[in-house]
Amino acid sequence: MNKLKIKLSLLVILMTGSMTLLSAQTKEISLEDIWSGEFSQERMQNLQSLKDGESYIVQDYDRSTQNMKIEVFSYKTGEKTANLLTSNSIPGLSTFQTFSLSKDETKALLGTKVEPIFRRSTKGIYYVYDLKTKTLTQIDDVKIQSPAFSPNGKKVGYVKGNNIFYKNLETNTTVKVTTDGEKNKIINGVTDWVYEEEFAFVRAFEWNPGGTKIAYLKFDESKVPEFSMDLYGIYGQDLYPTQEVFKYPKAGEDNAEVSLHLYDLDSNTNSKINLEVPEYLPRLKWTEDENLFSVQSLNRHQNELKLYLVNAETKAASLVLTEKDDAYVDVTDDLTFLNNNSFFWTSEKDGWKHIYHYAEDGSLINQVTSGAWEVTNFYGFDNKSGRIYFQSTEQGSVNRDVYSVLANGRNKLRLTQKTGTHRADFSADYTYFVNTFTNTTTPAVYTLHKAKKGELVREIKDNSALLNKLDNYTISPKELSTINVNGYELNTWMIKPPNFDPEKTYPLLMFQYSGPGSQSVSNTFFSTNDYWYQMLAQQGYIVACVDGRGTGFKGRDFKKITQEQLGKYELEDQISSAKLFGERDYINADRIGIWGWSYGGFMSTNAIFQANDVFKAAIAVAPVTSWRFYDTVYTERYMTTPQENPSGYDDNSPITHVDEFDKGNYLLVHGSGDDNVHVQNSMQLIEALVQANKQFDWRIYPDKNHGIYGGNTRLHLYTLMTNFIKENL
Repeated sequence: MNKLKIKLSLLVILMTGSMTLLSAQTKEISLEDIWSGEFSQERMQNLQSLKDGESYIVQDYDRSTQNMKIEVFSYKTGEKTANLLTSNSIPGLSTFQTFSLSKDETKALLGTKVEPIFRRSTKGIYYVYDLKTKTLTQIDDVKIQSPAFSPNGKKVGYVKGNNIFYKNLETNTTVKVTTDGEKNKIINGVTDWVYEEEFAFVRAFEWNPGGTKIAYLKFDESKVPEFSMDLYGIYGQDLYPTQEVFKYPKAGEDNAEVSLHLYDLDSNTNSKINLEVPEYLPRLKWTEDENLFSVQSLNRHQNELKLYLVNAETKAASLVLTEKDDAYVDVTDDLTFLNNNSFFWTSEKDGWKHIYHYAEDGSLINQVTSGAWEVTNFYGFDNKSGRIYFQSTEQGSVNRDVYSVLANGRNKLRLTQKTGTHRADFSADYTYFVNTFTNTTTPAVYTLHKAKKGELVREIKDNSALLNKLDNYTISPKELSTINVNGYELNTWMIKPPNFDPEKTYPLLMFQYSGPGSQSVSNTFFSTNDYWYQMLAQQGYIVACVDGRGTGFKGRDFKKITQEQLGKYELEDQISSAKLFGERDYINADRIGIWGWSYGGFMSTNAIFQANDVFKAAIAVAPVTSWRFYDTVYTERYMTTPQENPSGYDDNSPITHVDEFDKGNYLLVHGSGDDNVHVQNSMQLIEALVQANKQFDWRIYPDKNHGIYGGNTRLHLYTLMTNFIKENL
């Protein structure tokens, strides 16, 4: 080959390499990328501190071998020191899906064949694995719910057939604690549907510290109306539909009658604890005293929360604290008892969520934290140092930082420094904490710190591999800012096209959720939806989000302004924000769309019906279309009952405003198996639109629940929504 040919060949190679590099750096995101898990982050799965305070465990699953491992790491060195257990080394057990340790860490509770019931509840086959003797014991022959070790690890309580049982691991015998459990009638030891969904817990029984007593809730659902869902099954397998029937109390209807009970293992006796007739008992917790436990009681309007201490010997309940609010009182998991039975409690009574310290009799010792910011997580109390560890918004409502403070409120220390979102997992003795940090440009970074002053020890894990992968894509920054709307400074984010030119105009898609106390604008890295927004930005759309009035972390009054008028002020803020965005030179005011899911679908539907002069298109996924269709606990917390507040329910219902839908494009999506926001919501709206002769698009996903997922479902749904946006916005 002559020199000229060699030079030409080298030039072709160099040009080809340069074009390949340029192509790699401008790769565009696809829906297949998003829903195949291409952009998944590395995480520390099921991170837990061991009781020695020197080690922590994480869960790791090897898909190729189907081996589940629980690995032990040293806080001090960062080195892996052992495998606590591996599924392929346990005879008679191929793998497990869930695990929990006994308090003394000598036994593990392993869940297999675990299947979901509703959002938080599951049932499965469970085993106890003795880490010392290497023996495996199956708890029951059938699937059970909510198994829990007694504190001494000698027994396991669980629920089967709506009754409570416990298995004595020393004698290998099983005792039936309750006998009256019956589906759709009586539930013992686990919550009903509405408690699970709205009070966010399932297991409704608690062992005392000595493992000799069980406090539990009983739900009498006899008067609660039933809801039924048809399940259509799989073509070729199911000739006839089946029906799921469960108790679901809609706003204004009867709730389950809930009662508090105490079971004594030594005498095998049950006792009912007498309280003032409660509407709700949303929390149950033992103190450090084996004969003293707490229960929280709420009235139906949820604006008066009472804390009782119950003496397990006398069965007497003493009212120690009453929390009142003109709107509602939030139920939290922050209640923390000290050895002397004094306790920490969080409250919004000064206008912001803060920590308070009370004596056993309910007298206030002191307010621990204060200021125009909110405590967002109560991590715990260290008896040795006398310090409380917590997370807060002190550095801004979109940020989170970790702090410590003495119980008397003095010497508060900020333990994290970078601007963004920090979350802490503390060692059992509060010597260390693993910090998870993220912001709009940083996926999760895990670092180890000393708890005393927040000193960095080392980095444990980052997501540099994900960032390197994203370097090959055209990614636009997620810009955080604020917008002044209706007299308030609202948090917002915006994603612009990667080749954004301020001299051009672009269509705008607004996302919002808007529900009470929620937050969609935060200084965190991309969620799955953010990658979809990046894809839309690559195709020439601007995407924005505004957290309007009623959302959280900006004080009590900002959050609770929407009381009795869900949808009114939230809609005003989205409309006003859209108009202000439309005044910007680079946004086409005639091409503004809005979308949302659940509460966000309720909002986007109202937007296209009531403000189609502002919004050209809207997508609503699984929307509430009338709060009359939704459950008692959530709806009445913000709206009282339909009987008391009919105009609040009807004035803001999309069904009421169907006739105003004069122009614009609307896509309605729902899963037919949605146990939460029933497809009835969409069906009633569809009928109203049909009778009003309003044209729109809709899609029902058979047997899919509120999350609308499974197999290719999410890919199909987001393809549908993408095509709708491209055709109509």
